[in-house]
Amino acid sequence: MLRKIKGGVTAAKGFTAACCAAGIKYRGRTDMAMLFSDRPCAAAGTFTTNRVKAAPVVWDMDIVYNEKAAQAVVVNAGIANAATGPEGMRLCEGTAAFTAEALGIPVRRVLLGSTGVIGPQIPLDRITAGVAMMKETLSASEEAGTAASRAIMTTDTVNKEFAVAFELPAPEGGEVTVRLGGMSKGSGMIHPNMCTMLGYLTTDCAIDQALLQKALSSVVPDTFNMITVDGDTSTNDTLLLLANGEAGNAPITAEGPAYEAFREALFSVCRDLAVTMAGDGEGATHLVEMRVYNADTVENAKTLAKSVVGSSLVKAMVYGRDANCGRILCALGYAGPDFDPAKIEVFLDGEKERVTFYTDGCVQPFDEDRALAILSEKAVRFSCDMHMGSAEATAWGCDLTYDYVKINGDYRS
Repeated sequence: MLRKIKGGVTAAKGFTAACCAAGIKYRGRTDMAMLFSDRPCAAAGTFTTNRVKAAPVVWDMDIVYNEKAAQAVVVNAGIANAATGPEGMRLCEGTAAFTAEALGIPVRRVLLGSTGVIGPQIPLDRITAGVAMMKETLSASEEAGTAASRAIMTTDTVNKEFAVAFELPAPEGGEVTVRLGGMSKGSGMIHPNMCTMLGYLTTDCAIDQALLQKALSSVVPDTFNMITVDGDTSTNDTLLLLANGEAGNAPITAEGPAYEAFREALFSVCRDLAVTMAGDGEGATHLVEMRVYNADTVENAKTLAKSVVGSSLVKAMVYGRDANCGRILCALGYAGPDFDPAKIEVFLDGEKERVTFYTDGCVQPFDEDRALAILSEKAVRFSCDMHMGSAEATAWGCDLTYDYVKINGDYRS
């Protein structure tokens, strides 16, 4: 049985974490994090689809796609190491070399991540000083994992970490407990097409690397690729998954019940991270959810749902708590998929009650006070019954507030 547990990246056996204040851009707070496994890990990853890729993305893609193992991840917040040319790649090489020597592992088992302002160079001496500090404080404690999740934040208002435990068959019969945890950061420059900003997942499951990659690639489309904050896909988006096998389960080498159990756990953590990121969009006061069901195809359902949560007018409507069904209808209508407007139904779904916005081709009269109460909930949920088939999809976003403009109007400073 899958169950949620406390913690994040240190929930799985054999993983340690640390953080430090390296002074890369921020002052008075931690801004670097490290993850480490004594045992080599199978590694999987998905990365930004933006053609402008940050140097650490290029570095990680090479490692994940061409090497058989990884053991360490070093992340900094504040400066993105994007659009930094050859010097940015030299920083990656220098960081990996220093980290490898400090930890006693091969250079090409070190993965990297950066987030923050695009353009400035990062001083290598601050990075290496941070690595040296973190090496001395690596810990498997829950607190160390939480501190690491806070260190990678930029404009995030809350740290994001989740973990689950589940059982898999042991090699000689019976079962063993397997754990999977993760952390992510992301608050702005988030849009479908691999939009995690930065995400790190760890598990003590023993699983073939190809299957690890297949599982990760299979859950991203319905989790991280179903959220949007502002319509901008980052240059630095990176999602990494490390599996060290320390749980002692019978290794997963083929698809089957064990693989499906692992994939279910992975989906759970990725969905929770993704939804939390959507609700913590820059300046946001509400999570916005759109469920499209009884559609003709899954792809059409996804397109329709993402169109609604990505609409600036829908976002502004939610912020103003204005029950304007026309915003929803408009976003559905220009999304692209063909449908009969006279057959769909649109609802505003509260925690305890539902308001029917639209049916039989007409906006319906509704109680404005009831609608206002639902729009005042922290999570604002809309749904649409397409009456076309059995496919469905859910997308998540946030409202658009004055603070989003304020945050991004002076982001560099």
